Amino acid sequence: MRSFSRGADMSALDRFIALPSAHAAGHRPSLTCVCSAHPLVIEAGLIEASSAGQVPCIEATCNQVNQDGGYTGMTPTDFRDLVMFIADKVGVARDTILLGGDHLGPNPWRHLPAAEAMAKALVMTRAYGAAGFSKIHLDASMSCADDLTPLSDHEIATRAAALMAQAEDGAQAGGHPPPAYIIGTEVPVPGGASEGHAHLTVTRAEDAAQTVQAHVDALAAANLDHVWPRIVGLVVQPGVEFGQIEIDRYGAQAAHELAAWRGANAASLVFEAHSTDYQTAEALAQLVQDGFAILKVGPGLTFALREALYGLDAIAAEIVEGYGAGTLPATMEAAMAANPQYWRAYVTGTQTQQKTQRHYGLSDRIRYLWPDPKAAAAVDQLMAALDGVDLPWPLISQHLGRLADPVGDATLKPTARDLLVGAVRLALKPYTDAYQAV
Repeated sequence: MRSFSRGADMSALDRFIALPSAHAAGHRPSLTCVCSAHPLVIEAGLIEASSAGQVPCIEATCNQVNQDGGYTGMTPTDFRDLVMFIADKVGVARDTILLGGDHLGPNPWRHLPAAEAMAKALVMTRAYGAAGFSKIHLDASMSCADDLTPLSDHEIATRAAALMAQAEDGAQAGGHPPPAYIIGTEVPVPGGASEGHAHLTVTRAEDAAQTVQAHVDALAAANLDHVWPRIVGLVVQPGVEFGQIEIDRYGAQAAHELAAWRGANAASLVFEAHSTDYQTAEALAQLVQDGFAILKVGPGLTFALREALYGLDAIAAEIVEGYGAGTLPATMEAAMAANPQYWRAYVTGTQTQQKTQRHYGLSDRIRYLWPDPKAAAAVDQLMAALDGVDLPWPLISQHLGRLADPVGDATLKPTARDLLVGAVRLALKPYTDAYQAV
């Protein structure tokens, strides 16, 4: 058995594939998947994982990045090039990075008939493989315009097998090693819930078993059963989720039956947990201990970035002549007013409550607005105002309280850019610490 140790001479892909065997041997390594297209978040994710000797994993979703550009305007090749450009800039070796494609399937085109949506999903998945993405989550669970709702496990798995065939062909055409896969889906949708959490239930062991068997059968029918050793994880619901103001924390007892089933019947897999944002350090460590070895995080990181940007805005108003207090929040409020499609379905309550949720909600809908030209210009204005300035510790303590200690002990420089990256790294640290090295 190959080990998953920090010093092992293994590629990022091999280390990923070795996760289940390491857990089967009683070790508890994990993989933190940074799901964001924001350059500063990507930078922080690369530095944090690399500094700890772990695998930096950066992921793009099917809605963010696809052959049509997604909402970021990037194709899989564009996203890969962005990540590698940042890696070169910060000194992280390209061959240590694992690129992930999340929820690859017909979701961006589910308003179309299934045949049309799947045709586009097949093109997208092949493009991810050809661009060198080697962690592929196949998700064909969403019903398209002419589908029954919900789809059967058989239909989901059959479509996943068709997607897998395209990822295999794409990787070969691009000259890359065959990728590894994640199967299964999650409830609710990625990015955070837009409704109450009374419905949230842990995946039943029998449902997880049925999902696995459906994929075993579908892969055999598609002559892809040789790929099974590269299926690393199964997406399940361990009982963690977040909305705008509430967080469902992990409870090991609630997931005990599911964890026991994996250990007894599916030790060749680990679980992938989505929406782990805002979990405590103790909860993340317990998730890994219970076999949820792949931890996805996204909005929690851009939340930390927004928090730091707003803190820097407040500091600039104190120390920079002519910089008006609240300049950045006011710009972001205007950008959100002009683009309600990004947040309307996620906010409730009075006008005051809705405004609070737009700016500070845990699902961080504001993250979609940072590329807006006026928003980007406001950030540039803020960074220019603080350029070359060592910010006073008392103001860091006042407005960026969580960063005061690392600045105080000189592990973080008191400059605006370092504080932004430091804020995201601080949000990632509990994930880093959840990794239990061999």
